[in-house]
Amino acid sequence: MQYFLVMLIEVKVKGSCYALTYKTRIDQDNTAALLPTGKLIISVDKDTYEELGLQGRPSLYSGKKPMRYIITVDLTDSTFSPDSKKYNRVIWALKEKMPLEFDFLMAWHQTGSEESSLMSYFSKNQIQALQPKITFSTLRNVQCPVLESNKLEGEPETACSAQELFEWLGAIFTHTDLENTSSSFLSTYSCPQPSTTVEQALLCTITGFILPEKIIHLFEQICSYFEEPKLAHWISLIVHGFADSPVSWKESEHGFLKDTETLITSPATAGGKKDMHPSTWSPRESI
Repeated sequence: MQYFLVMLIEVKVKGSCYALTYKTRIDQDNTAALLPTGKLIISVDKDTYEELGLQGRPSLYSGKKPMRYIITVDLTDSTFSPDSKKYNRVIWALKEKMPLEFDFLMAWHQTGSEESSLMSYFSKNQIQALQPKITFSTLRNVQCPVLESNKLEGEPETACSAQELFEWLGAIFTHTDLENTSSSFLSTYSCPQPSTTVEQALLCTITGFILPEKIIHLFEQICSYFEEPKLAHWISLIVHGFADSPVSWKESEHGFLKDTETLITSPATAGGKKDMHPSTWSPRESI
């Protein structure tokens, strides 16, 4: 849906609301994100920043001569009320002086008992309900690393490291050949050792604007899968964020050409409820 950025400020949504500009490029376009904490993060080029006249800071990735700026508006600030000068200044800048218009992806986590939908808050705008795209594929005779440790660095001859597991999962997702034969000119990658051959593996991909609350619930369901003995040895949940989001971990600025800034991998292993070791790892931790 396309409408002015100022509407994210004027419409008061109860619960946790998420919004992210859609089909914008973080290094070339103006982008924005509304966080569930109530903070509105706006990444704009130099010309837009000077025209808006709002207080911000130079982008961490803009070099010695800032060409991009980050503006943060805390909508929950006690001084940011509809009758305050700060509020009116922001509304005037975004509504009259330099109206910013985007396509937005929006999602809402309802925390109260009120029966309503996100669409009811924006009934006057063109808004379309979207459902995540879900695909399944079955992989057969897959060479799979052995996970017998919850240590990130792994253990020699016992279990691979988190980095090796992450690379292997990426190879599986992109359908990379793991044979490493002398005739292969595309890839010399091979499965981390020790490994075993799995007759069948299931790859499920869910694509959409998925809330953290739903991701946590999904991982909890994955962990509970091992409460009873299963044939599967482990399951991994990989979460990719949006590469062109203006915000990354803990509200830090998101760079460009760095997809791993919004990426986590969480494997859950079998062995009974007491021995189950869910872990979360991000490539950022190894930098």
